[in-house]
Amino acid sequence: MSAAAAVKPLPKTMTFYVDPKSGPATWVAQNRTDSRAAAIRSGVSSKPMARWFGTWSGTIKPAVNSYVTAAAKKRKTPVLVAYNIPGRDACGGQSAGGTTAGSEYRTWIKGFAGGIGQRRAVVVLEPDALADFQCLSSAQASTRQKLLTYATAQLHKSAPKAYVYLDAGNSNYASASAMSGRLIKSGLKNVRGFSLNVSNFHTTAQENAFAVKLNAQLRKRGAKTKPYVIDTSRNGAGSNGTWCNPGGRRLGVTSRVNQTPKANQPEARLWIKTPGESDGNCGTAAGVAAGVFDPQLAVNLVRGN
Repeated sequence: MSAAAAVKPLPKTMTFYVDPKSGPATWVAQNRTDSRAAAIRSGVSSKPMARWFGTWSGTIKPAVNSYVTAAAKKRKTPVLVAYNIPGRDACGGQSAGGTTAGSEYRTWIKGFAGGIGQRRAVVVLEPDALADFQCLSSAQASTRQKLLTYATAQLHKSAPKAYVYLDAGNSNYASASAMSGRLIKSGLKNVRGFSLNVSNFHTTAQENAFAVKLNAQLRKRGAKTKPYVIDTSRNGAGSNGTWCNPGGRRLGVTSRVNQTPKANQPEARLWIKTPGESDGNCGTAAGVAAGVFDPQLAVNLVRGN
């Protein structure tokens, strides 16, 4: 039985965990007298969002277990991002890193899945990994797909109640035809579905349209269509064509399960990217490294500046 068959649709009553140690929550706790604190608390840090896991997380199995356990105690569903593939962010480079070898990654993702265990969670698997093939050699791309297939199999085996979404980039990164082939060769059959727009700004309508095309291409290739989720953390004003800390963007719809799911709609809209965390040393956050929380970026998203 495939993971897609084993894992039921997202319950309409599912609510997501608010991370008390997220970048914005930590900043608010340490800067209560800052004039921006109230806006960040009400607009960002009080909302459910994903926690990203990589080499910075320490020993991965206990790190994941601790987070999932904290969410379970609150009777909420945690959203986790596995972001540690070798050669990570090959094109953008701002978030470059990941494990240094395939064997290291296999050990890491096995620990990640084991940390979830028999609990319920939502997992977004390796943003960018299938979107930046133009910056990889054919051999590197093939190796990456084998690692992702291993990752999906481990999550299927060791975290059977997790809703896992293999990242498919967004409507601007690759054609639906190309992405469908990459997904199939990367273990899509083992997981619930795919994710779109992670850390980007495209509107939900744009990504819905791409998902329809992507599922049509999956059918054309003899694969099953798949449900999907969209990152809405920063898509409230759409994209201006710039991906790295652009100005004038706005928060999108907060994390929630779709109450009236249809074939051309996501089954959930999620804050996968943490609003206020920099995309890199660029745009409106020059000097702020990727993944570092910047309060002005957060306030700008709240206000649409």
